[in-house]
Amino acid sequence: MTGTRIAGLGHYQPAKVLTNADLAALVDTSDEWITSRVGIRTRHMAGPDEPVDELAAHAGAKAIAAAGLTPADIDLVVVATSTAIDRSPNTAARVAARLGMGAPATLDLNVVCAGFTHALATADHAVRAGSATRALVIGADKMTEVTDWTDRTTCVLVGDGAGAVVVEATDGTEAVPAIGPVLWGSVPEMGHAVRIEGTPPRFAQEGQTVYRWATTQLPPIARKVCEKAGLTPEDLAAVVLHQANLRIIEPVAQKIGAVNAVVARDVTESGNTSAASVPMALSKLVERGEIPSGAPALLFAFGGNLSYAGQVVRVP
Repeated sequence: MTGTRIAGLGHYQPAKVLTNADLAALVDTSDEWITSRVGIRTRHMAGPDEPVDELAAHAGAKAIAAAGLTPADIDLVVVATSTAIDRSPNTAARVAARLGMGAPATLDLNVVCAGFTHALATADHAVRAGSATRALVIGADKMTEVTDWTDRTTCVLVGDGAGAVVVEATDGTEAVPAIGPVLWGSVPEMGHAVRIEGTPPRFAQEGQTVYRWATTQLPPIARKVCEKAGLTPEDLAAVVLHQANLRIIEPVAQKIGAVNAVVARDVTESGNTSAASVPMALSKLVERGEIPSGAPALLFAFGGNLSYAGQVVRVP
């Protein structure tokens, strides 16, 4: 068994920006209504000629470059997405083709909003077991393509984007793991609370149910993630939760007790980007220099199924 670390990060968002005022022209809503309930001010929207794999490839290329590598160095690609329209070729294979990779293993993973933290754990396990040496892990979703634009309770939430990390093997002698143990699970009886169903597929959720679960059940689970990493919440330099709703992010971060941490609030400018939200928010914090190199950051995502997963990582 080897150790692992995150060697590089990257993110990508489409150029088109939808403001709350833009949405007020489509449905019965307002800037005040949206910001007071979810904290979102803008979100990015991909065009019809920008598929999920294109968003993912842009973010992946940046992460590879940030790690000082080339696409040929990657031997595993894991893409977390729930908005890929085609079943085959999968998104990971299309990313590999776009980036000109050699012969990597390619797999998609669908755990909706919790997809990236599940994908990161999957890649971490593969590298530790020796099945891969360098993995490209991407969270990418085009939520605007599965949105009901007549439903003001959901259309104001979503955005498109992608975030990526490169996971690589180390010699395993680190005193503190650079990617901590995952804590993951689900609440099967609440699987109906977040859905992308139908033909064509459409996003729907029971917002109050998710809000109550997240604000009451998530903090103790997140503290257990810290325990598995051998840390206390006070040791954290950053808390990066799934960017679903500012009214969930802020109270949950407070209840976790990470009093010294920067709390990611990318939801205000990006909306809910599902599997892209955690890696995109983390990449932006690192790019802005808001987390010191080597500092511990809690990554925790939750959403469809109702699934959750989290780990503490060291910032490259």
